[in-house]
Amino acid sequence: MTVLTNMFFSFVAAASFGVMFNVPRSLLFKCGTVGMAGWMVYYFLSEHSIDSLPATIAASFTIALIGHVYARVYKTPVIIFTIAGIIPLVPGGTAYRAMRSFVQNDYNAGINLAAKAFMISGSIALGLILSDVFYQLILRKKAPAEKKQA
Repeated sequence: MTVLTNMFFSFVAAASFGVMFNVPRSLLFKCGTVGMAGWMVYYFLSEHSIDSLPATIAASFTIALIGHVYARVYKTPVIIFTIAGIIPLVPGGTAYRAMRSFVQNDYNAGINLAAKAFMISGSIALGLILSDVFYQLILRKKAPAEKKQA
């Protein structure tokens, strides 16, 4: 039951964020599936004792890769899918707990939580960048083969 719950709420979070940013209605379902796919990668890796940072990198890599494919297929900017897709991964709860610890004068816990939130945010960015590099390498390999045939 918990897998279905995670799938549902990650889909709703990504699709709702798409609504907030005026994504065309025809693409809202796709935005939701991108966010759900990324969250499920994170969830399954976390359930198999993988640390949250590599799991976040793998999830954001998956999000960006699917976003690139959808952007090609539906002829839209890739950012529509990646921004909506990373929303389930954003460490908002961790950042909130860090600020709350600082307000309560628990500076050690606050620093630890803030560092974790920054590292997770950096992991999201790293996964997106790695996916862009990977996708560009694939396109570069395809381009010379198409030129030779012409």
